[in-house]
Amino acid sequence: MHLTGQQKIRIGTCAWGFDDWRGPLYPADLPQNRWLEFYSRYFPAVEIDSTFYGAPAEETALRWIEMTPATFRFACKLPREITHACGLRDCRSELTAFLRSIEILSPKLSVILIQLPPSFTPQDGRTALRAFLKQLPRDFRFGIEFRHSDWHRPNIIRLLESFRICWVWGDASPLNERNLAPFEFLPQTTDFLYLRLLGDYATKYASDGEHLHHYGKLLWKREAALESWSLKIERHLSKVRNVWGFAGNHFEGFAPETAQRLAQRLGFELPLPSENDKTLSEQDRSQLDLFEEPKE
Repeated sequence: MHLTGQQKIRIGTCAWGFDDWRGPLYPADLPQNRWLEFYSRYFPAVEIDSTFYGAPAEETALRWIEMTPATFRFACKLPREITHACGLRDCRSELTAFLRSIEILSPKLSVILIQLPPSFTPQDGRTALRAFLKQLPRDFRFGIEFRHSDWHRPNIIRLLESFRICWVWGDASPLNERNLAPFEFLPQTTDFLYLRLLGDYATKYASDGEHLHHYGKLLWKREAALESWSLKIERHLSKVRNVWGFAGNHFEGFAPETAQRLAQRLGFELPLPSENDKTLSEQDRSQLDLFEEPKE
């Protein structure tokens, strides 16, 4: 792949704060409030999951900006209050409040993800979707993830095209499913691509509520799926300005390595921390006090 193609692509993970990553990714004695700083040394972007549950405090968002390199980029989820509780209806004040709260992130915020629930269908949501898209401001870029197949219609593609909203490509196939290439309905509706390698969250817990898996290593290699996704990205690369790709733990078992494996198929390296990298230097240790949370 040409260098210009590589420069368009940013690959990272869906969130960064997993306890299972202490050791496999993060130094064992690194405080959790420095994990993003460490993560950003190796990955060029991350999808913020916590905004799905509520807007970040101003000091939190400012810390995210300050502890990441100038070239680092964020994507973030729209709160579930808007997408799930309100179903995109009568939520102008909630949307305005959220966008105001994340404005501090705007120098590094590239995409806001509208993640819709599977229960949101065109039968009762088409009018709400259209009205919601009309009120989105043009100074943020948005992607929308449909989780019901009835949205897979040409008129919905045209709707997103008219508002310059990205149709998010998602792979939510279960972890233990056969290693098949993903479903093919993958329209390009604007000048960037957004891919989410998610797996199936339904396979996360057993019937008694206990975790079925720990996510600190690859549990299942999806070679055919990764190859298929990389070919789809390469096919569209000349037609878009940017590509955002984010991996979740449930896709192969360890999102950082999935991100690395996708990058390799796209022709560039995304090295993970070595064992030496995960040993805190004396300078790192001397700075820990600066980042410790205040004691009550």
